[in-house]
Amino acid sequence: MAIVRTLETIALDLPGHQTGKVRESWRLPDQRRLLVTTDRLSAFDKVIGAAQHKGQVLNQMAAWWFEQTADIVANHVVSVPDPNCLVAVDAQPLPVEVVVRGRLTGSTSTSVLPRYRAGERVLYGYELADGIDDHGALPTPLITPTTKAQGGGHDQPITCAEVAECGLVEASLWAEVQRVALGLFQRGVEVAESSGYVLADTKYEFGLSPEGELLLIDEMHTPDSSRFWAIEGLEDRIARGQTPESFDKEPVRLYLAEIGYRGDGPPPSLPDSVWQATTDRYVRLFETLTGQQFEPGGWPAKQRIESNLLAAGVLS
Repeated sequence: MAIVRTLETIALDLPGHQTGKVRESWRLPDQRRLLVTTDRLSAFDKVIGAAQHKGQVLNQMAAWWFEQTADIVANHVVSVPDPNCLVAVDAQPLPVEVVVRGRLTGSTSTSVLPRYRAGERVLYGYELADGIDDHGALPTPLITPTTKAQGGGHDQPITCAEVAECGLVEASLWAEVQRVALGLFQRGVEVAESSGYVLADTKYEFGLSPEGELLLIDEMHTPDSSRFWAIEGLEDRIARGQTPESFDKEPVRLYLAEIGYRGDGPPPSLPDSVWQATTDRYVRLFETLTGQQFEPGGWPAKQRIESNLLAAGVLS
């Protein structure tokens, strides 16, 4: 049996440490920040466990996508000194997550499919017609923002109008964010389709640079922030009432939903088969989208990361 090695956390001798669901970060000089993407996997706003190679896939895939979309909006990337590491502009995040949906799908409380199944037809301020199939295409991509959960809480859905009305983001800046988000999603749809995938939905995070420039931050079009489905056989699966073949963390979400876990209380243990299926999907998606062969970083990960950061001058 293959040895499963996961990077679940890491400590570095740097100031300003912050811990997120998936990333560890530290403050660097010159208004920069070091982000280390771990193998932790979150669902229903909880860290569920760790999937082998996940952090490396996320970090390298996000860096690739940032490069592919730099003509649409500037991003926070400064350098990628290690497979799991990113040096980024220390941007001030906007207080909303920008979710763009092209399909009627999802399994969480902020997703559109469960609410549509329950009979709701006005979702996030949009009026949807009857008769849309589960996982079927929406008439047009929809921006469905959520507030950012604090202290382990759940993200809360709001409408696009409420973002500005509530003062979360200034109106003209929010209009620019929406324009950019739809442009990024269209680029993602086109690239995914050329590689045999449907980009069903995705989440973007934006921030402002120290100079006030709008930046795309965090990650983009990764298996953590997006749903990618195989195009082959998709319409047949939908017609049969089956779920699409996914290449993201939906296997974990669906397993948790099947056993009735919705984020309340300690997360349950998941079978090895679910974790392996998740890793396999992450790696396959990376290779087919980017056209690059996945090369696992050296182990032990902490020593490799420290060595690369020393070589890059991030550590001293």
